[in-house]
Amino acid sequence: MFVHRLRRVDETRVTFTMNTFTILKRELKAYFTSLIAYIVIAVFLVISGYFFYTNLVMFVMWVGSDVKTGLWQYTFQDMRFILLLLLPLLTMRLFAEEKKLGTIELLFTNPLRDSEILFGKYLACLAVFFFFLVLTVLYPILLAIVYNVDIGPVAAGYAGLFLLGAAFIACGIFISSLTENQIVAAIATMGVLVFFWFIDWNEGIAGEKAMVVLHQFSLFEHFFNFTRGVIETEDIVYYLSLIAFFLFLTQRSMESRKWRGLA
Repeated sequence: MFVHRLRRVDETRVTFTMNTFTILKRELKAYFTSLIAYIVIAVFLVISGYFFYTNLVMFVMWVGSDVKTGLWQYTFQDMRFILLLLLPLLTMRLFAEEKKLGTIELLFTNPLRDSEILFGKYLACLAVFFFFLVLTVLYPILLAIVYNVDIGPVAAGYAGLFLLGAAFIACGIFISSLTENQIVAAIATMGVLVFFWFIDWNEGIAGEKAMVVLHQFSLFEHFFNFTRGVIETEDIVYYLSLIAFFLFLTQRSMESRKWRGLA
């Protein structure tokens, strides 16, 4: 009996992996057969390259500036703003476009679980994000040719940037599941992310104790340590929890079609 149950669990895992991979391939094909992925990647590389160059010039001109950590702290903080503007353009189509075209019903009628569809779409967008993030590794490589680059702060910054982007994508896919209008999905996602950005900026609206709590919900407050080359467990837990929270909400949104009589 135990062996039979174990075998069924293994079969379920294999099926889940295969179905998720099928959705992953489908979404990647959709990204790279349209212009959106190429435009987002190109814009990100151009603007982040500009920020890296101008920050490098600034630190070189400032005699005695801490290039090893200060340069990357400024560069990663600049790159977070680019992600806030560009990642919603990648997530807006994940569910909204399918609702608009009517292909979402065909997807739901396939023998696929909601979780398989969700993770397939999420991982596809995450893969595109990871791809253009990896391309920026060229910046520290080029700098290493003429200057000693400390790998620690760079690795920590990229880890933080990846977690931040993964949280952005999880938020975006949830918003996309709520509407069939891609523009609305993109703007609403930016609005939610900006809210999490500014949530702890105005100390005059709350007391000292309240601000301590609000700091814990700030997207960029937890990102700041990564830019300084410091990886804290609480920051990792925060981003993973935020990702899980938005993915949970997305799955509930997908399941809502059942009580609305759409499945």
